[in-house]
Amino acid sequence: MHISLNIFYFQLKPNTCSNSVHSLLVHYQSPTVLAEEKLKNTMSGHFSLELSLPPPGLESELKTLFTTNCLHFLHQLISTFDEEVDQILRLRVSTKAHLDLTGELPGFRQDTAHIRSDPNWNVLPVPPRLQKRHVDIGDLAPCDSQRFIKALKSPAQGIQVDFDDGNCPTFNNQIKGIHNVWKAVHNQFPNVPHISEAPILMLRPRAWNMVEHNMMVEGKQVPGPLFDFGLLMFHCGKTLFENRSGPFFYLSKVESFMEARLWNKIFVWTQQKLGLPLGTIKATVLIENVLAAFEMDEILYELRDHSAGLNCGIWDYSASFVNKFGHRKAFLLPDRSKYVNMEKRFLQSYMDLLVQTCHRRGALATGGMAALLLPQDAQSQAYWTVLATVTRLKLLEIKAGVDGFMVYDLNLIEPMQRLFQMHTQGENQLHQLRKDAAVTPDDLLSMPSGGVTLDGLKYNIAVGVLFINAWLSGTGHFFYRGQVEDSATAEISRSQVWQWVRHQTRLEDDHRVVNRQMVIELVKTVTMELSVHGHSDRTAQKLQTAAEMFLEVVLKRDFPAFLTTHLSEDHTFLNKHTAHTKAPLSKL
Repeated sequence: MHISLNIFYFQLKPNTCSNSVHSLLVHYQSPTVLAEEKLKNTMSGHFSLELSLPPPGLESELKTLFTTNCLHFLHQLISTFDEEVDQILRLRVSTKAHLDLTGELPGFRQDTAHIRSDPNWNVLPVPPRLQKRHVDIGDLAPCDSQRFIKALKSPAQGIQVDFDDGNCPTFNNQIKGIHNVWKAVHNQFPNVPHISEAPILMLRPRAWNMVEHNMMVEGKQVPGPLFDFGLLMFHCGKTLFENRSGPFFYLSKVESFMEARLWNKIFVWTQQKLGLPLGTIKATVLIENVLAAFEMDEILYELRDHSAGLNCGIWDYSASFVNKFGHRKAFLLPDRSKYVNMEKRFLQSYMDLLVQTCHRRGALATGGMAALLLPQDAQSQAYWTVLATVTRLKLLEIKAGVDGFMVYDLNLIEPMQRLFQMHTQGENQLHQLRKDAAVTPDDLLSMPSGGVTLDGLKYNIAVGVLFINAWLSGTGHFFYRGQVEDSATAEISRSQVWQWVRHQTRLEDDHRVVNRQMVIELVKTVTMELSVHGHSDRTAQKLQTAAEMFLEVVLKRDFPAFLTTHLSEDHTFLNKHTAHTKAPLSKL
């Protein structure tokens, strides 16, 4: 089915010869068939873009988002940078292969030493609305309209609008989430503050490892982050800029300064295409990978016109050690529940270096997210215990010099804001240069001591199984033992189980070896414990499927780099969440 770009999919009638047409080929013909004059002047040649039909109930939302001009913009954006995305992914593979073949460890790069040693460069100052970043709401998947609206009404400084860790990237969730952002930016939610007064939106597109299965450009599925970023910028960038409230982004799972360089090129290109001044886009890079920890200066340098600073978080970063060095026994990571926290040398050094690097360059440094949930009864002992725990951990970050951090529970916003007011002065801590910190490669690579416990093994299994179960349900996070769990905690959980099996680690409890058979038996036991009486057979079967998928991941010979990539490419997930898009494209 070949049509000109100005004819939308929602105008199409079902094919009388086949009721299974579920996808549309948008065919860029010669400029003479296009209705809009400005497109005539910019398009030439023969281009193609394929887009799945909307999820049921989201026809209007898709119509709002995928306009003629937007589709043209997305095609240009994706075709311009698609090959470079492939290159940086190949660079990741090459870097990992080099480390494996040589046995080398990362260090501060010699070829970029001049950037680190040059005291004369800084990032551009951030706009006024980014100066104070004390408490943001984290892990907020915007497809959750109710929670998104509550966040917009909250006193938080910002909202991490999350299309990554806390979000399951079904087509339904992506379209609904992006449309909800559009509604917030264009003040379409009733009784919600104007976008210039609501908490700032820190938009987090998917990471480089993710693809969008429901769009193809020039015969290839498109990079997930370009799909998210392109739609958000096209529909919201100018309005956010005009209201001095963005566009601001989080960049997930960046592994090197070359990836930061690519994002900077994308920012420059996008600003030029949309008529926005250079430096309009500001982005916070999440340092979630051990290799990126050695290139913080370089990452800031590449994004110096567009930087909103760097962010540190515990679980994706810890999991990256298993990702890069997990097969080496020297990098055995002990039970995270008992032995891994931000007070350990490798994590404290990482946070100290991040704060020092950022503040030296005039960039903001932010900490991770408090995942604990306050009990409903504010008078209970449990409530005060949770509040005391969060306060102690976040005070460590404040004293390290961070300018802000995130919480999941909206009821933690005001207590944590008061904590900043009590222990800091001014809008941020940029004056805290941390000249006392002298972080070495050994500091960053020093594994904490400790062993493996049966409770820790069962906890990791439960988190991994429940996360996969949530994904099969189309949800990117869930609640367990009084806190929110997402892909970051799922990553560290499945990473530890894989590593403990690989190294035949012994339990502290009774010195039994953690092996394949033990994990299989524990997965059965944990799955039974997680099953709740009275649930339907279908629910129980889904949990059993999740348990089987978890076993596949943790028993693989080679470590899957990203759990989310593995799951999003898995037949079970695709079969469940793309039922409306499964018509063979060759028949169109």
